[in-house]
Amino acid sequence: MSAAQIWVDADACPVPVKEILFRAAERAQVQVTLVANQSLRTPPSRFVRSLQVAGGFDVADNEIVARVAAGDLVVTQDIPLAAQVLEKGAQAVNPRGVPFTPDSIAQQLSMRNFMEELRGAGVDTGGPPAFHPRDRQAFANQLDIWLSRRPRSG
Repeated sequence: MSAAQIWVDADACPVPVKEILFRAAERAQVQVTLVANQSLRTPPSRFVRSLQVAGGFDVADNEIVARVAAGDLVVTQDIPLAAQVLEKGAQAVNPRGVPFTPDSIAQQLSMRNFMEELRGAGVDTGGPPAFHPRDRQAFANQLDIWLSRRPRSG
C-alpha cells in the first residue's frame, strides 16, 4: 500500500489553506497535489506538485476521483466531489475545516441542491461568508487530525 496523500480541488481553494498545506507537506513529508484547470504556482518541494487539467465542467473533480485512493484526504468545497471520494474510502474536508462524512453527506447534498433550486428561481441566496482566521485554524486542526491518523507506506 502506498502512503496516503492529499488532493486539493485548487481552483477555489483559499490561499491561506494552500499555505497551511505547503507547510504541512514539508513537516509531515506527505504528498500534496493541487488539481486545477489553470497553472498554479507551488513552492519548490519534492512533496508539493500541481496538476493542470483541461478547462471544463467537473474536469478537475473527475481527475481527483480517478486518482484518489482509500485513506487519502481531499480538500474541496464541492459537495458532489466529496461524496464521490467518500465512496472510494478517502476522507474529505472543506477549506473551513468542516469534514464531510458518510453520515452528513446526504444532508449536505440535499441542502446544496435546494439552494441551487432557489438560485435557479431567481432568489438571491447570498454568497459564503468571508474566510476568517477561525476558519484557517479549524482547517489546520482537521489537517493535523488526518496527519496523525494517516496510513503510511512501510
